Amino acid sequence: METAQARNEQKGISSKVFVESVAYLLRETFEGSPEGQPRAYLDRGVGVFITLSGISADAASKDFHGTTAAAQTEHAKFYLDRLCEFINGRTEAVNWEDSWLIETVNDNEWAALQGSVRKAYENALKCLAEERQWTELQVGMAMGLVAHTAYHLGAIRQIAKAN
Repeated sequence: METAQARNEQKGISSKVFVESVAYLLRETFEGSPEGQPRAYLDRGVGVFITLSGISADAASKDFHGTTAAAQTEHAKFYLDRLCEFINGRTEAVNWEDSWLIETVNDNEWAALQGSVRKAYENALKCLAEERQWTELQVGMAMGLVAHTAYHLGAIRQIAKAN
C-alpha cells in the first residue's frame, strides 16, 4: 500500500508550495523574521530594510575593502530587477558592471535608493506569484533571488559594523 508521503515524493512539490516557500525566504531576507512565526535563517530584527534604515548616507558611502554599503545595495536591487526579467523570459544579455555604478550617496540619494530597493523587492514578490509552469532554470533563478540578496545583506551588515 502506497503512503501519502511516497505519492508526494513521486509528484514533487506543487508550484504553489514552491512559490510560497521562496517568497517566505525572500520576505525574511528583506523584512526580517515575523514575530510569532518560525525563522528560517535570520536572527530577529535582521533584514535588508531594518539594516539599511540604520545606516546614514555618509556611512553607506564609506569604502570598506573596495566596496560600500551603497554599492552593495544598488547591486542587490539591480540583481532583483534583472532576475525577475529573466524569470519572465528576458534573453538579452545584461551588463552586470552597471550594477556597481553607485558607490557614494547623499541623504536624498540614499533615501531614493532605499525606496527603489523596496520597489524591486515588491516587484520580485509579484514576479514569483505570477502563474507559470516553473522550468528548472526559473527555479534556479528564484532560489538565486534569495541566496544572492542574503549574501549582500551579510555584506551590508559587515560594512555597517565596520563603520
